[in-house]
Amino acid sequence: MAAPEGQEAIVAEPQRPITNILIIIAMQTEALPVVNKFHLTEDPHSPFPQGVPWVRYHGTYKDLNINLIWPGKDPTLGVDSVGTISSALVTYAAIQALQPDLIINAGTAGGFKAKGASVGDIFIVSDCAFHDRRIPIPVFDLYGVGLRKAFETPNLTKELDLKVARLSTGDSLDTTEQDESSILANDATVKDMEGAAVAYVAELLKVPAIFIKAVTDIVDGDKPTAEEFLQNLASVTAALDVAVEKVISFINGKCVSEL
Repeated sequence: MAAPEGQEAIVAEPQRPITNILIIIAMQTEALPVVNKFHLTEDPHSPFPQGVPWVRYHGTYKDLNINLIWPGKDPTLGVDSVGTISSALVTYAAIQALQPDLIINAGTAGGFKAKGASVGDIFIVSDCAFHDRRIPIPVFDLYGVGLRKAFETPNLTKELDLKVARLSTGDSLDTTEQDESSILANDATVKDMEGAAVAYVAELLKVPAIFIKAVTDIVDGDKPTAEEFLQNLASVTAALDVAVEKVISFINGKCVSEL
């Protein structure tokens, strides 16, 4: 996919060691354990436009420069700025400002027991698609689904013994019957509210992106999604933090072609 007119695409050099990582995390609860783990500090001089709530944390780990971007709190309602719009915007702005070699989108997700998911499972994503962009017109229907492959990481996946899954993204926490049908068509094991949007921007600007998702709730289970999500958020976020640490430790010193 070509870069926007007048703007050069950012292309990672496959044989150059990765030095600059961009981590996109949607919720503060998910972000802070990673911030603390790597002793990242909040940037008082934001590289982003004045007035946006987006927060940059940064620091170094061995040979890596780490930038973690959290979309911040909604200025009016004070809740995490979750969803595809915020995620796409911060991903685009962060790529422009920080020129990363690799993007990691880490976060929690709903899982499907019919596909073998359980609460606490950690998945690395093979493919991303949308399940709530229904455009029943030839070709536009494929655009709506927006299927994209994540950057392939066979060595990382094998070394860390990660489960691999397809991800489906939508802007609602709950799931309608139409959403379920689309998720089934996407062959997804996990669902979230930002992954496919991050994948879209990463492909647009030619930056490799990987996706680490931890299951907080079982979509096709017998508990209400919101209740189960809140019940498991703290413990699953802790597991996600450990997984992100292992991924970053593996990446250190490697080229993208070695992942």
